[in-house]
Amino acid sequence: MSSIAITKETYLEWYKSMLLMRRFEEKTGQLYGQQKIRGFCHLYIGQEAVVAGAMSVIRPEDSMLTTYRDHAHAIAKGMSPNAAMAELYGKVTGCSKGKGGSMHFFSKEHNFMGGHGIVGGQIPLGAGIAFAEKYNGTDNVCICYMGDGAVRQGAFNETLNMAMLWKLPVIFVCENNGYAMGTSVKRTTNQVDIYKMGFAFDMPSAPVDGMDVVAVHNAMDEAVSRARKGDGPTFLEIRTYRYKGHSMSDPAKYRTKEELEDYKGRDPIINVKEIIRKKKYATDKWFEEVDNDVKQIVAEAVKFAEDSPYPEVEELYKDVYVQTDYPYIHN
Repeated sequence: MSSIAITKETYLEWYKSMLLMRRFEEKTGQLYGQQKIRGFCHLYIGQEAVVAGAMSVIRPEDSMLTTYRDHAHAIAKGMSPNAAMAELYGKVTGCSKGKGGSMHFFSKEHNFMGGHGIVGGQIPLGAGIAFAEKYNGTDNVCICYMGDGAVRQGAFNETLNMAMLWKLPVIFVCENNGYAMGTSVKRTTNQVDIYKMGFAFDMPSAPVDGMDVVAVHNAMDEAVSRARKGDGPTFLEIRTYRYKGHSMSDPAKYRTKEELEDYKGRDPIINVKEIIRKKKYATDKWFEEVDNDVKQIVAEAVKFAEDSPYPEVEELYKDVYVQTDYPYIHN
């Protein structure tokens, strides 16, 4: 059971936040199809409970970083949908000034330490952020997300070893959606129970149902509480599912329609909505109002992105070095 009570307000917030993630991503996919958003684009549709269940546990001071599938994480952490959509458009008003695009959201203000394009590249960074928190004597934690493909990287094992040795306040979360790009987990590892990889380092590790936001909340609460007390890291394999392909260019022919429909039958947003109705936490009118509000937020984000300017050419030379007058930059 969670030490942080799951109340009526928790369920209502889960519904609103997950619905915003879903509608934002659906609109993103539509705009990508219209070629208003360019480059790579990886949608989070279906995995919303993995982030929502963490947000009901952590504090604003806690850090989060993830893979290139980063839109939902950033918005959940507090980034405005306007700044997120503008970044997708490559506009100067975006969270990374239009220079990062879909895969490289970042917000120092909200302690969202970025989406990272190199597979597994964020794992050592998560430990580094946690080391800084411990060194500075805070009780803040860092949540470091990765995909199931990232656990094949050597940096994963090196980092788990060091994090456990130094008892760093970091929660490593493997968002196991079953497919590293288009390759099934069963075809890439002899150990399909990925969480067991943490046992090699005596790290507390566990599987979690990622389609159940309550299960995610409870697991994250236990892990965060352990980290805040100074007892070190946790490795969670949160088993989830993405309804879309790995990226917008992926037709996802490596899985069956029956498998997809089975997971859609466990949709985390629908499940929360049913619980809210069963417990009579809200009326149909409330759901209608929330749906309309979310649609308006997404529509305003699109308008903001459309109306924003592209970066000037001079921006190419900014934010590259800390020293603003770095002498070796030549036009």
